[in-house]
Amino acid sequence: MAGARGAGPDRHLSAAAPRYQPRAAAVRGRLPGPTGAGASHQAARHYRHDRLSGADRAPPRTARDLLRHAAGIDRDRCLGRARAGLGLVGTPSNRTVVIGLELGDGHLVNAWARAGRLPALKALMEEGSWGWLGTTAEQLHISAWPCIYTGATPGEHGVYFTFQPAPGLQGYQRFHTGLYGRPTFWQLLDQAGRRCAVLDPPYSHPEEGFGGAFVYDWGTWAHYLKPGSSPPGLLRQLEQANGTYPLGMEANDLGFTPLEVVDTARRLVRSVQAKADAACWLMREHGRDLAFTVFGETHVAGHYLWTDALQDPERRMGASPMLDVYLALDRAIGQIRAAAGPEATFVVISGDCVGPNRAGWQLLPEVLTRLGFLATPQMQAAGDGAPAPARRFDPVKALRDLLPKDFRKSLARRLPTKLRDRLAQRVDTADIDWTRTRAYCLPTDLEGYIRVNFRGREPQGIVEPGAGYEGVLAELTTEIGALRDAGTGRPIVREILRADQAFPGDHAAYLPDLIVRWDASAPIVAASSARVGTVSVPSPDGRPGTHQGPGFLLACGRGIAAGAVLHDGHILDFAPTLLARMGVAVPPHMHGRVWPELTAV
Repeated sequence: MAGARGAGPDRHLSAAAPRYQPRAAAVRGRLPGPTGAGASHQAARHYRHDRLSGADRAPPRTARDLLRHAAGIDRDRCLGRARAGLGLVGTPSNRTVVIGLELGDGHLVNAWARAGRLPALKALMEEGSWGWLGTTAEQLHISAWPCIYTGATPGEHGVYFTFQPAPGLQGYQRFHTGLYGRPTFWQLLDQAGRRCAVLDPPYSHPEEGFGGAFVYDWGTWAHYLKPGSSPPGLLRQLEQANGTYPLGMEANDLGFTPLEVVDTARRLVRSVQAKADAACWLMREHGRDLAFTVFGETHVAGHYLWTDALQDPERRMGASPMLDVYLALDRAIGQIRAAAGPEATFVVISGDCVGPNRAGWQLLPEVLTRLGFLATPQMQAAGDGAPAPARRFDPVKALRDLLPKDFRKSLARRLPTKLRDRLAQRVDTADIDWTRTRAYCLPTDLEGYIRVNFRGREPQGIVEPGAGYEGVLAELTTEIGALRDAGTGRPIVREILRADQAFPGDHAAYLPDLIVRWDASAPIVAASSARVGTVSVPSPDGRPGTHQGPGFLLACGRGIAAGAVLHDGHILDFAPTLLARMGVAVPPHMHGRVWPELTAV
């Protein structure tokens, strides 16, 4: 199992990492059950949190001041803010600090900390408790952070990738601010009167009515949204105090040559230090109760600085660009912990770890075409295994294909985001005849994501509910599951999941219908089956590392046992545990358990 890579007997880490099973039982039977075949086409019901007027964004000075503005606002929120205004909750001596590590690898942290290479993390491990975390990143790799934020599953919060489908949309859309179907833990803490400072959580968004300090996309690994803050002037203040973010480009534009890798590592080391300085400033100015900072630099490092040597317990101890970034991260954690004070609760969490980038998603469009699910305007009924016919000419796609890749990327960076997304989707769908397409591929860079062209959900849907929908999913599951490596004959598919069964919920309509997980034991370049024939498509993704399970959590603070191991944890447990530790009621939509080991204060 991939999760056991490099794990050995250790008083801080269990030898085998948990494997998350995407079924209701995996989260203790508290998930809602599927609502029937094709249920994911139903329109989702969006969460709408309470909103405060602009006058209420400033912390109240007295309970009377707050209650004057309480019309239409949730009573618990008012009372919580009143307590905050009177200084009844939260002081710098008992604040909670949460450090998130995007694609932060627990195997590397454990090995390097035990060897004394990461002294700040080693101190936290010795003074606090550690545990592996089961994670939804094994099925929908980007969904881990939204799950950590909300304590809800992907079928309930609805966020799993940068580009994803939606009911009433033919194709896909960019992640946007109104997509979340459940509140984040910092929203709930804010509503309860806790003063929160939040910096760079990935796949987050501007939040109206949030009374704390929130800076988004300042130093995330890829700019999902334009950098900003709440209140609006906060980002400018942060940059005046700490400077601009040093990476200087979207991580997707980084290169792979040895010199470029060294340059990337140097940029990331500087960026980690900048993030630490910004986090300390934001915590000092605004984070009386909670300071939450996510380091996206480990995400970049995981994708670009990964080498197979890091899987070897002995070879990983040598000098490497990856180690340089983790050394900088360790210094940053030490700096933030010192600034937080000795009485602060300190938590480090990651929703996944790193492994070799071996996936076959690039094969699926041609596979679906040969199976007759994905149709082009010029296609006639072709026999099974027949080569795909010539594609329709599209001038935008033709122009794109003529331009050098580096020039295309440079030009795209200068285009408005909406225009860039519109052009990209036009290129991606130029060859699709929706009137005869039963299923198509969604954007991805790891798992395979397949969407049924479902009548009533997609504007040009042709697959009928009931037997039609079920038949398409069954046939796709059988035929994709039959794919073998063209050279060795080994199965290349590890698992195929129905999203509406793995992650039921009122936002399941925003997920793929099928999720294809790959056998990553070897690179996947060509696949074959009796019906498909042989399909060979080299991966366009040159990044050596990618996402896999498990995640991990490290916590230190009052009432948390030193050197203890947390067993059977899951990322869904984090939000309810954090709320409980900070004295806030856990809402019923959260499915994880509250860890008693972290709440006995």
